[in-house]
Amino acid sequence: MATPSSPFAFLEEFAARIGERLQPPAWAIHEVQHRAVLFINHVLQQEPEAQDRLARQQGRVVLVQWRKIQVRVVATPAGLLDLAPETAVPDLTLTVTEASPLALAGATLRGDKPAVQIEGDVQLAAEINWLVDHVRWDVEDDLARLIGDAPAHAIGTAARRVTGALREFIDKAAKPRTDRPASSPE
Repeated sequence: MATPSSPFAFLEEFAARIGERLQPPAWAIHEVQHRAVLFINHVLQQEPEAQDRLARQQGRVVLVQWRKIQVRVVATPAGLLDLAPETAVPDLTLTVTEASPLALAGATLRGDKPAVQIEGDVQLAAEINWLVDHVRWDVEDDLARLIGDAPAHAIGTAARRVTGALREFIDKAAKPRTDRPASSPE
């Protein structure tokens, strides 16, 4: 009997089946996209260089795709992002090629960029790549505004420890087990 390549193969298959059958309503998808853009803009506002780079790309549309999920964003004159109309022709299309949500989460926790197929404007792709490489959310800074520096630092330290433990768990789960004796056919 063959063993699955991942201990999470059952969960991945289950999530894929559920995802095919259950589709959220269009308004819910739009609302999630809108909130994601608001969050990205919050992070961009903390990086003036990022805003300057995006402002130079104003009016340019980027289509980001993963599985059946698509979002179109447009660079604004303020150097932020806004949702683009669904009919907008993209200047750049970024397609995340990793189909497994667990593998994608694992790569993200390791700090790896997911594999992406890129089609379209090279200069815009270079700017997006710069943003991905250089813009980070300072969670502790945002928490400090709400609860103070010391508690925010303590929460940040705890979160880094949890992330490290998750990273180790995913790395161990992703590696093939070599400590099991090989079974021989009977």
